[in-house]
Amino acid sequence: MYVIETCGLAKAYRGRRVVDGFDMHVAEGDIYGFVGKNGAGKSTVMRMIDGLAAPTAGSISLFGHDAAAEGDAVRARIGALINEPGLLPAMSARDNLMAKALAIGVPDAKGRADEMLRLVGLSDTGRKRARSFSQGMKQRLGIAMALVGSPDLLLLDEPFNGLDPEGTREMRSLIVRLNEVFGMTVLISSHVLDQLDRMATRYGVIAEGRMVREMSTAEVSAECGESLRVRTTTPEMTLALLEERFPQAVLRMEPDKTLRLSGIVEPACVAEALRESGATVLEFTENKRDLEDYFVELMDQKGASAC
Repeated sequence: MYVIETCGLAKAYRGRRVVDGFDMHVAEGDIYGFVGKNGAGKSTVMRMIDGLAAPTAGSISLFGHDAAAEGDAVRARIGALINEPGLLPAMSARDNLMAKALAIGVPDAKGRADEMLRLVGLSDTGRKRARSFSQGMKQRLGIAMALVGSPDLLLLDEPFNGLDPEGTREMRSLIVRLNEVFGMTVLISSHVLDQLDRMATRYGVIAEGRMVREMSTAEVSAECGESLRVRTTTPEMTLALLEERFPQAVLRMEPDKTLRLSGIVEPACVAEALRESGATVLEFTENKRDLEDYFVELMDQKGASAC
């Protein structure tokens, strides 16, 4: 089941569409890394999913239900930290959490607030007011606020902002634990690609308000993993040879007739096959594609609606 499914989603401000024809599919149990440049529309998409902004066009399905018809009921299952945490600056972390728990009808608001403080590492803040928190502490409290209602879906917009390396590692561990232990589906936007790479199960890349591509971590690994560039004087014959000898490999011929091999394949075995065939080899190079470069290339593309 898709926890989130959008089709042709659009949002216009003053006649300009910042999200246009956007299609997304987040499956139950995903940690879905949502990647895009600043201004690409990530926050706007998340605000529409959470009901904080009304779509100009298109549809949103949440937990298999039409959000336009059953929005209040299904969105009660969502916790969100989008843009800045919505905190009451004159109140302590504990009082902020208790206020949220009471507002949404959580039994034992005091106990739930204390549990959330322990979960995000803010138990020692005492009566310190939220206005004096560091940015990292505010991010932690924002996560705690999102979790008060025990959501099934968590929306996190740049949750690593303001965190030092230790805090980033703890936040990543918390997100993974929520997913693995509590079965929580997580949609997380972040520019910190190396952190997403350590926890995401699927990715979606947005550019200029449209989805460029959705892919699994296995697909990303296949395209960013080690590969071979092979160029010979007879590229078509070499392609046929390598397809026959290495059916497990992923082969692609580039516009300049260079062959790229990725997947489970030993360079020495490929070299031996080329030698045996008598092919004249012009280039034989081992490469590893950088994850950041890969996503930057995708973000420079323009997406298209599939619905």
